[in-house]
Amino acid sequence: MAQDKKQVEQITDMEVDFAKWFTDVCKKAELIDYSSIKGMFIYRPYGYAIWENIQHILDAEFKKTGHENVYLPMLIPESLLQKEKDHVEGFAPECAWVTCGGADKLEERYCIRPTSETLFCEHYANIIHSWRDLPKLYNQWCSVLRWEKTSRPFLRHREFLWQEGHTMHATAEEAVAETEQMLNIYADFMENVLAMPVVKGRKTDKEKFSGAEATYTVECMMHDKKALQGGTSHYFGDGFARAFGITFTGKDNQPHFPHQTSWGVSTRMIGGIIMTHGDNNGLVLPPRVAPIQVVIIPVAQHKPGVLEANAAVMDRLVKAGFRVKMDASEQSPGWKFAEYEMKGVPLRLELGPKDLEKNQCVLVRRDSGEKVFVSLDGIEQTVAGTLDAIHDGLYAKARKNLEENTYPAYSLAEAKAIQEEKGGFIKTMWCGDLECELKMKEEAGMSSRCIPFEQEHLSDVCPICGKPAKHMIYWGVAY
Repeated sequence: MAQDKKQVEQITDMEVDFAKWFTDVCKKAELIDYSSIKGMFIYRPYGYAIWENIQHILDAEFKKTGHENVYLPMLIPESLLQKEKDHVEGFAPECAWVTCGGADKLEERYCIRPTSETLFCEHYANIIHSWRDLPKLYNQWCSVLRWEKTSRPFLRHREFLWQEGHTMHATAEEAVAETEQMLNIYADFMENVLAMPVVKGRKTDKEKFSGAEATYTVECMMHDKKALQGGTSHYFGDGFARAFGITFTGKDNQPHFPHQTSWGVSTRMIGGIIMTHGDNNGLVLPPRVAPIQVVIIPVAQHKPGVLEANAAVMDRLVKAGFRVKMDASEQSPGWKFAEYEMKGVPLRLELGPKDLEKNQCVLVRRDSGEKVFVSLDGIEQTVAGTLDAIHDGLYAKARKNLEENTYPAYSLAEAKAIQEEKGGFIKTMWCGDLECELKMKEEAGMSSRCIPFEQEHLSDVCPICGKPAKHMIYWGVAY
């Protein structure tokens, strides 16, 4: 039993040091490892498997809405990047440059893509000529490089994995509808697959993407009451099209500039899963992306017929479409229990000689620790129902965390006091002025998270300057 206890003691309690707890979980659950280059991490098989499941589900959703996958080069010529002034200014500090090819100095520097708007624009200028060529609904799964000064597993990498959608439309209305559609796909995915409740809204001009006219976001709250930007969707208008000379002949036989969008989510979602659902025993994975949904632990496996019976149950569950692992290693059952708790496997199934006599097994939920004896008859349906219940339980717990830690404030002093004492999201009215946004950051340490689509009327005036308010806005401390 001492060995089981030690397994759990390997991680710091989140109440003691949340940042250390997070790093401990990333390491001990074997999700990630450090490389010799600062800010560049190794995705270990278990961590990468979570990303593969995310990718598989999202990719299917993108294809349902008519999007196609493409792959563009990772290098961007400096002259191409310079074409959109606001965009390049926003990314310049994070760009990494290639200056040599083999032994030869290059005539022009190449940027390793921090994002691919400019490359897509160059391509679109070559292939869009008529209204019949629109819309272009492209998506790319790739890695990007941003030379961040600080790094943290999953949350801030210099090189990270993501998807970036880039689309072109004949009208502004179609492009805006696209950005909203993709934001809704992200929100539904986070809530219905990752069990992470979100606040949907629009970023302020200060926080929007470089070169965008409007940026929409899904904001999530972590265990420690900090915000995580889950995914963003951007409307560019025709700014890039004008900069890159992309035109099409409309139905009226006149030249027009198309309207552009881009949207993306990254491996930082895995960081979000850890910080939304994890506990002091390690990772807690939502069943719909868990690499192993059910782990089968044979009890008294040395006794006749036990391993065969466990293997038969595993075969049934695999045939029913579940991701299952049976651990018949020589480790003690207690060690195995702690190991798969650490890895966040949603459901543990235990089966020993006494259970076989009664045609039953034990199911143990990772989220609640609840332990039940169930019949082996119809085990497929029982497991399906239990996994759905785990998802619902995780979502309800995270929703409670979000709702109970979102507070209205009616003055800057009150907003600051709430953030210092409780953390969480603070909602206030806002006049829309950058000056007030900067003052909130400077005095209360909070950035604007979003102007939520679901507006509330808290008062008539901005609590920072006293002028008439235009919107209700969410503030918070973010990762």
